[in-house]
Amino acid sequence: MRLQNGDWRFDLHHGGGRRQMGFYFCNLDHHIFWQADRMAGMKTKPVRVDQPRAEIAFALGRTSLGSVLVARQKSLESRGVCAILLGDDPQRVIRELQAQFAGAKLIEDDSGLDQLVAAASKAVENPCRPLDLPLDIRGTNFQQKVWAALREIPPGTTTSYAEVAQRIGAPKSLRAVAGACAANVLAVAIPCHRVLRANGSLSGYRWGMERKRALLEREKQL
Repeated sequence: MRLQNGDWRFDLHHGGGRRQMGFYFCNLDHHIFWQADRMAGMKTKPVRVDQPRAEIAFALGRTSLGSVLVARQKSLESRGVCAILLGDDPQRVIRELQAQFAGAKLIEDDSGLDQLVAAASKAVENPCRPLDLPLDIRGTNFQQKVWAALREIPPGTTTSYAEVAQRIGAPKSLRAVAGACAANVLAVAIPCHRVLRANGSLSGYRWGMERKRALLEREKQL
């Protein structure tokens, strides 16, 4: 498989005795990932390629919604934060970071990232507050379009997958839009929690339905 930065293709993955539909994509570190359809409850399976190991610095903080992890690539500090992850168990959140950046060397750096963690924590507590952080947003061209559209959704409002698909000029790509939301690793900074089903009900969220509900409720109140 030969993919360049931002390239992607749909494929079928054979695992666990079943075929799973998803797509391969190549990120800016030249690691190839297989992204399954998370809306069907499948998991992301990274596919490593033979590339030098990147170093990802990370730090953890605590919020009323659990742990928050902020990460950035050490050689690309000027490009900003590459991940903001949420979870109940700090170790599980670290494992999620390692799975996302397969083959990378993780380096805990509390003192170097303390201001970034503080900013991300404040955004979780008050998701209406603009998150003024430089972001290193990595993904396919399609994902980048979806995420840019999500960042235009005002706090306190919601939209549907169909509306996002219309906004980016791909009205028939509802499942791909849902997949891009599920692939987002920049919680709150890219507000995928503001996307609902067409009937207004809650849909899946990478970090749990209860967190999605809590973020939306906080935005209504603030």
